[in-house]
Amino acid sequence: MIHARDFVESARERGYDHYAGVPCSLLTPFINYVIGAGHLNYVSAANEGDAVAIAAGAWIGGRRGVAMMQNSGLGNAVSPLTSLTYAFRIPVLIVCTHRGAPGVADEPQHELMGRITGALFDTIDVPWTTFPREPAAIPWVLDAVERAAQSRRSYALVMEKDTCEPYPLPAVPARTQPVSDPIEGRGHVLGVAARPSRMAALEAIAAASDDEHTVIVATTGYTGRELYAIADRASHLYIVGSMGCASSLALGLALTRPDLRVIIADGDGAALMRMGNLATIGAYAPANLVHVVLDNEAHDSTGAQATVSGAIDLAGIAAACGYRRILRTDAVEELRFFLSSSERSGPCFAHMKIGTGTLDKLPRPTLAPPAVLDRLMTHIGTAT
Repeated sequence: MIHARDFVESARERGYDHYAGVPCSLLTPFINYVIGAGHLNYVSAANEGDAVAIAAGAWIGGRRGVAMMQNSGLGNAVSPLTSLTYAFRIPVLIVCTHRGAPGVADEPQHELMGRITGALFDTIDVPWTTFPREPAAIPWVLDAVERAAQSRRSYALVMEKDTCEPYPLPAVPARTQPVSDPIEGRGHVLGVAARPSRMAALEAIAAASDDEHTVIVATTGYTGRELYAIADRASHLYIVGSMGCASSLALGLALTRPDLRVIIADGDGAALMRMGNLATIGAYAPANLVHVVLDNEAHDSTGAQATVSGAIDLAGIAAACGYRRILRTDAVEELRFFLSSSERSGPCFAHMKIGTGTLDKLPRPTLAPPAVLDRLMTHIGTAT
């Protein structure tokens, strides 16, 4: 066995100081050490996929990220590992426990994943090895991680039972939710046919972010493509997959780069898919984050099938999650004013109702995803 400190401090020397994760009993000493270390940053993610996306956002912001998870939750991370970190060539270090390992007695729900964990990493093209059990093995394992990172590939370390010596959970202050300001805006008063277009809302977002210190992270589907049609800037990141992960990636970026203003152009389907990240954003409360959900109550880019957003109050949910300023509107003018008056007062949340539909012959970004990301990282000064 090793002490968690042995690995974590060796990894920190190589730049790995931003962690996001979901606990597992096998991870307990490791995650407890990270939580208690004042020189490390830890985000308690709502699910394993969000942990991967948060770590990816930290890498974009110039830090190296680690996503921690149990292998039973590895399935939650497959989407961002295949359509986010792979598509954009973002290296993330994954520490994944091996519950249900063959020959090791465990709970029945871990049996299948225990047998296929390594094969699943192989299938999604993530190289992996066993987490080191002896201090002498740590350097060569980290060398392998480094070689993968230099090739912009993620790498997984699979942690077996009894790898780390016990380490107690330190006493840390509980995160408390402040009382949010009253929700602003006139509300959703327009009928469906009268609601503004997504293009009109995105034009307001683009106009409010025409400066070198603002980044827009646009969710997958028509949102990123319409933003590209309006204005293609180095400060724009068009998420092309990993539906729902725009907000968690933006959270990782906002936490590592408080000098930037980070705006999320999200959709109702995407926000619903990863709704747990609203709670994470509210709890970690980056003042530089603005989350705009453009809600047409439909999966527009796949044929306008209905979502359930018409039956819920996303603005109220954001307020309950601890966002500091909330807007509920269907007026572009109110969105424009909200964006202009929400500088460094976040996290802020705007729930704007829009109509369905898009441009005829809507263009797609001509740059490949890694090139779009490289351009952004050059723009914010974190290109490697």
